[in-house]
Formats: sequence, structure tokens, C-alpha cells
Amino acid sequence: MGRRKNLPLLEKVTIENIGAEGKAVARAGNIVVFVKEALPGDVVDLQVFRKKGRYMEARVVRTHRYSDQRTEPFCSHFGICGGCRWQHLPYDRQLFYKQQQVEDAFRHIAGVEIPEIVPILASDPVTGYRNKLEYTFSNHRWLFEDEADPALAPEHTNALGLHVRGRFDKVVDIEKCHLQGEPTNLVRNLLRRLALERGLTFYDHRTNEGLLRNLIIRTSTLGEVMVILSVHDDEPVVHELLDKVNREFPDLTSLMYTVNPKKNESLCDLEFVTYAGRDHIFEKLEELTFKIGPKSFFQTNTFQALRLYRTAREFAGLTGKETVYDLYTGTGTIANFIARSAGRVVGIESVPESIEDARVNSLINSVGNTRFFAGDMKEILTGSFVREQGRPRVIITDPPRAGMHARVVEQIRKIAPARIVYISCNPATQARDVERLGNVYRVRKIQPVDMFPHTHHVENIALLERRDQAGA
Repeated sequence: MGRRKNLPLLEKVTIENIGAEGKAVARAGNIVVFVKEALPGDVVDLQVFRKKGRYMEARVVRTHRYSDQRTEPFCSHFGICGGCRWQHLPYDRQLFYKQQQVEDAFRHIAGVEIPEIVPILASDPVTGYRNKLEYTFSNHRWLFEDEADPALAPEHTNALGLHVRGRFDKVVDIEKCHLQGEPTNLVRNLLRRLALERGLTFYDHRTNEGLLRNLIIRTSTLGEVMVILSVHDDEPVVHELLDKVNREFPDLTSLMYTVNPKKNESLCDLEFVTYAGRDHIFEKLEELTFKIGPKSFFQTNTFQALRLYRTAREFAGLTGKETVYDLYTGTGTIANFIARSAGRVVGIESVPESIEDARVNSLINSVGNTRFFAGDMKEILTGSFVREQGRPRVIITDPPRAGMHARVVEQIRKIAPARIVYISCNPATQARDVERLGNVYRVRKIQPVDMFPHTHHVENIALLERRDQAGA
């Protein structure tokens, strides 16, 4: 690709830091340059492809010297697959930059005074830590340079794996993924082999055609496994595939499938058919058991989820008498986890199936002081709702990456709980929401948690206390 008109080539630039979203940071005079796939200490030539007023974005076109921080990636798919993009960075440095990301967000976005941030909670283990993975069937497999030669053209271009970074229509064919323990690789490789032997069609993201779409595998620390096959049509051959999976892996807890004829991969509005076993698996945290269905949200790193929830419970400072609201409660994991330390817990979530699971989780754990409501957060969390359910002394909120809607933030300001425990997988939107809460609250504690080793993603827990009740 030729140089874009009027966009410079920056030569022998030293990468200085890593910033938000895992982008490397360099400088060209007084201009900040954001770079993907580089590490502090790299000396590189950069081709600028986007120029704004105060910053530029660039890609590496030549490396003169590699950083001393680099380490050898452990996965053969590194550099192409869209996951685990920090494998070339030692784990202690990953933790350093994740903690820095949290600090920068609060200082530069929220612009608030923050206490000393306690060290990030490292993950153990750092591989095989995910309890849920979703693989994609695609007829647009990523081809390597030798396969581009017409004389060496591959027999097919089908793949079952993970997306190429930045490409919705290209998939890396994964032989071994290090993110989840077995039988994940065994199940995936069996399905690929059976599909190729039968000549079944893999999904085409451009035309919305192809029988096989996705493979989802969920596991628990109790040894339970759920396998879900997503297909475009309910054809007899789908049942043949599931029969063979069931015979090969008779110990699966749950074997399910769903039919998705849409042009998107969202599964929340689809029906799931239980082909063998039951329609859920169980997970255990402390003495509590949680039911997880095909649509259930559950933190994908179970080991770190326990530490996350314990920290949230500690930050809430419960005495056993107060009313607590758990916003974006999912399957009620946090609500049930803290219920025995509170007087009453009210959970709100947009997915009705998750709320049903939350109620079941209360039932199977003999938790009698929870109530759950399904619906849009900004429509449910109103003044009348608070009058009916009681004004909370503590609000725990764990929104999606986009953060809380402005109307939800404004309603929290009106409710004015003594404490807010804000859990987020995106420190930038978390800091934005803290800034929106204005001068009503003071940030008292911040605890980063590494839920996703070898990625730039970081979870963070912030304790906010109302200024007129700080310490209450």
C-alpha cells in the first residue's frame, strides 16, 4: 500500500508508553501518536494513516530495534488471531500497564482526586482461565502467504476458530486455543473434521449463507460443560452432528443448539433446544451455587470473579440492615453473593431469562431477601420504583462496556445512596460516569482486577461515598 497523500512517514521513532485500549504511545514533536502492535522501547518507522488536531494514528512499517520487554508468545496463532494480543508482553508488565490505564482514566477523564490505588489483583492461572468461548464457522479462512500462490491453492477456505483482529469476515482456523481447558479443543476439532468430511457449508458473513455458524462452550469449576451449536437452519444433518458429539463426549452436562437465520450473531432473542443433558450448568462461589443457562451472563474468569465479588462486598460495608440495589444484575450473582450481609437486595437486569435464573439462584441457595426485575434500566429505575422498593443505602452497579446511560446516572444522583460500588470492564466509561456524578461523591477506594490475562482489558472496582456521609 502506498503512502497516503500528505500523511507523513515517521522514521526511527521510540515507543514510549501504552495508553488506553492497549494502544502504544509515541511522540512526533508535540503530537501524540497512537500505534497498534508495538511495545515501549521499540524503535520503529511509522506510517501515519489518520491525523487529527492533537494526535495521529500510525502503523509500524519497519522495526529497527525490538523492546527489551518483549517475550516469546506461547500460541502459534499470535499476531493474527484477535485474542490474547499481549502475549509478547511479560505478565508483570501487563499488570503494570493495566493499572496505569485505570489511573489515567480517573485522572484525565473523571478529573477527580483519587486515593492511592491498591495494586491490581493478578490472575492465577493466566491460561485456561475462561469459562466461556465462542468460535466462528466461516468460509473465509485467513490464508497465509504460501496459500496465496495459485499453484498451492488450498482445497477449501473453511475455518472454525476466532476472528482475525479487526476483520469481521476473516477467521483464523484454530487448532489449539490456550484460553479454555479441555474438552474445548477436542470438541471444536471434532466438529470441524465432521463438517469437512460431510461437505457441510460454513457461514459466509457477507451473504448470510451457510449452515454452520457458531460454537459456544461453557465450563465450570465443578467439571460441568455446556456445548451449543448455532446453525442457520434446522436440517437433519445438524442432529447427526450432535449425535456424534454426544457419543464422543458422553459426559457433557449440556448439549444444545439454536437456529439463527439473522444477519447478526446476537443470541439473546433466540430459542435454544436441549439435545442431550440439561439446559444449564452449575457454578459454585464460596458456599453459593449458581445456575448458568445459554443466555446467562457470568464473569468469564471464575477464579477472578470470586475475588471481584469479595472486594465488592467489602467495599459495600454492609451491616445486615440496609437495602442494596444491584444494577445490571445479570443472573443475580452479586445480589445473591451479598444478600446474607444485607437487609434486602433489589436486582435489575434487561434480559428476562437472566432474571429468571437470578430468582432460581436465590431459591436454590435459600436466599429469601432478594427481589429481581427485568427491563430497561433507565425505564425501571424511577422515583416511583424507589418509593415502592425502598431507598437504597448502597448501590452496586456493573454495567456493560458502554457504561451507564446518562438518565441512569442522573437518577442515581437523585436517589443519593450513601455508597456506590461501581464495577466496570471499561475504566474510561467508568471514569466518565464518575465525572457525571459531579461533586456529590468522593472516590474513596479503587481496586483494579485482571480478569483477562494477555489482553489489554482490565476490570476495576471503585468505591464512591457521598461527601456529606463519607465514612458512613
